[in-house]
Amino acid sequence: MRVVIDLTRCQGYGQCAYLAPEVFTMHGEEAVAYDPEPDDAQREHVLRAAAACPVQALHVDRMAMRHWTAPVRRLGGGSGSVRRDGHIVIVGGSLAGGRAAGVLRREGFTGRLTVIGEETHEPYDRPPLSKQILTGRAPAEHARLPRLREVEAEWIPGNPATGLDLAAKSVRLADGRDVPFDRVLIATGTRARPWPDEAEAALDGVHVLRTLEDAARLREALAAGPERVLVIGGGFTGSEVASACRELGLPVTLVERGPAPLLGALGGVIGRIAGEIQREHGVDLRCGLTVTALEGDDTGRLRRARLSDGSTVDAQVAVVALGAVRNVEWLRGSGLAAGVWGVACDAGCRAVDANGLVTDDVFVAGDIARFPHPVFHYEFMSLEHWGNAVSQAEIAAHNMVSDQAHRWPHLALPVFWSSQFGVNVKSVGVPTLADQIVVTQGSVAERRFVAVYGYRGRITAAVTFDQAIWLEFYQRLIERAAAFPPDFPHVDMRGDMGPMPAEVAERAVASEGATVVVTGHDPAERRASLVYGEQ
Repeated sequence: MRVVIDLTRCQGYGQCAYLAPEVFTMHGEEAVAYDPEPDDAQREHVLRAAAACPVQALHVDRMAMRHWTAPVRRLGGGSGSVRRDGHIVIVGGSLAGGRAAGVLRREGFTGRLTVIGEETHEPYDRPPLSKQILTGRAPAEHARLPRLREVEAEWIPGNPATGLDLAAKSVRLADGRDVPFDRVLIATGTRARPWPDEAEAALDGVHVLRTLEDAARLREALAAGPERVLVIGGGFTGSEVASACRELGLPVTLVERGPAPLLGALGGVIGRIAGEIQREHGVDLRCGLTVTALEGDDTGRLRRARLSDGSTVDAQVAVVALGAVRNVEWLRGSGLAAGVWGVACDAGCRAVDANGLVTDDVFVAGDIARFPHPVFHYEFMSLEHWGNAVSQAEIAAHNMVSDQAHRWPHLALPVFWSSQFGVNVKSVGVPTLADQIVVTQGSVAERRFVAVYGYRGRITAAVTFDQAIWLEFYQRLIERAAAFPPDFPHVDMRGDMGPMPAEVAERAVASEGATVVVTGHDPAERRASLVYGEQ
């Protein structure tokens, strides 16, 4: 049996841990850990837990498949509004691609459906990789998602796409085959950014964490009991790896180039709180520094790292957590607006070409999509969040089989979560689009609070530490463009952090990697093209 918890919905009530303690456990106030593929002997307990979940965030077996395939609402325009035939190709067989495949069938698409995947095994859930898998609470293979073959699709695993020909309407595969399509969905996601020095990256003991194989290898390295683990990068992945190491009783040093961990995602105020929590749990946190070199011994094993302040860290395992690289190289020459920023698309997930024109038969979803969000000043954004991949895949699939009058915009607010050091951290909105922040509920000192972000007088985001029950309330405020700071009576207002600068990083403009060149004089011949420099 397989279990999936939609942690964007979970509010940490703990009913599952009470009814099926062999499968679900609570770490801290709200953080839930679970075995995604428990023994069948636990089925009755798990089904009771799923039925008792107050927010219905727990899905099992066929229930998981229904959750995996069901769109948020059905078409209302009659059978004539559905494009049922033709050949749809989905490039990318992970969360977004698999979700879209199921939604296409649920929406009434009866034509040929092909899913192309780079990896050889079935789609799997990535959040458990840095949590349950690393700590040994579940083996790596238990992270698999409900089986894609149940969606009535042709599955082509281990054969990545290498090119897209819009004129011929075909996808070129690594083995030289061309797969024709009537409509195509691009969902190739991201990969882990490697350590820049190839020789150092090849040292035995240097890891990244993105795939099932990465998690299995890192789990084996941690289980061997290294004297110290070095984590390079203090984002969510790096922080979660450090948390897993401390849970295993392993000494860990985390090196972050910024003044605090999680700075790029949550700003300096909350970043400093996250840093305090890390140090309270025994992490040797070193901020404002970079790793300048990784050194190995004569056998090719990692031994130490040199830092930018001249100090060294002896470590047998290093985890490179420097962010992600979007898988767009295969789209060069396709004519799409694709670069290091991802693939540009409109709010309906239709891809944009290099001229800025919206395409009709090419769609984008998941980590690779860069789309304008109306709630946030129509700013283009790319989101590497589980919830965004799911909701955007639903929108893309719906629009692929709908006529113009029945298409939907992708308006879901960004939601993400992280479980680290026994704390359940959740966010809604865009915390980096803010100039001020205020704690509206709870207490920072107790590590249980709600922080609300504002930009030019309106609420743009909220972050909760072990207060997930309030997240939906603040989501509604963001959707209504409510005033900041919040001015209404509410519970547990302690006022231990009033409105203050949010200290968010300067918003980067994704312009490197490709330059747009405009040619022609007459409107009929003017065209834009992408010129790529050295990567």
